[in-house]
Amino acid sequence: MKLFSLVVLYKTDKVDILKSAADLSSFGYFQRSSVQEFMLFTSKLLAERTQPGQRVSVKEQDYLCHIYIRADGLASVLVADHEYPARVAFTVLTKTLDDFTDAVPRSSWSPGQANIFNLDELLSKYQNPKDADPMMKVQADLDETKVVLHNTIETVLQRGEKLDDLVQKSDNLSYSSRAFYTTAKKTNQCCIVM
Repeated sequence: MKLFSLVVLYKTDKVDILKSAADLSSFGYFQRSSVQEFMLFTSKLLAERTQPGQRVSVKEQDYLCHIYIRADGLASVLVADHEYPARVAFTVLTKTLDDFTDAVPRSSWSPGQANIFNLDELLSKYQNPKDADPMMKVQADLDETKVVLHNTIETVLQRGEKLDDLVQKSDNLSYSSRAFYTTAKKTNQCCIVM
């Protein structure tokens, strides 16, 4: 699961890119500028074609592009691989727009004016979906607990099998000891100890 790009845009009659961040470390050095151009172009194109108030996911080659445009025209686009959960991606987009609105006044929503907002930090923070979504973290904890519980039950069942073996052996021992007792009693009947 990997996030490649996070872009904040403002959509009025045209679409302006306010701020962008990209993690292109998985691409070759000479490919990075082309990949970044592709991601910015795709982000802008998606923002132009998406209506305000909508959340949309689009598959483009090996990537999933998630976009959310608020009613006020502020938009965010997240480019991730296909393994990154869509619900978590939209949570990241919503948090990004909320943080952007808190940090940047509406009067500064124009290209080059949003320099005080750090998208790179958000992009690296949310690389792990568990950090972005509390439900994901709870689900991971539940999965871990489930594994521990299964191992415990398996151990208890193995102990139960061992206990069954011990009971069977003690029954055999009890039967053998009764046979020994009756044989010894028959053998000792001829001898009386005074």
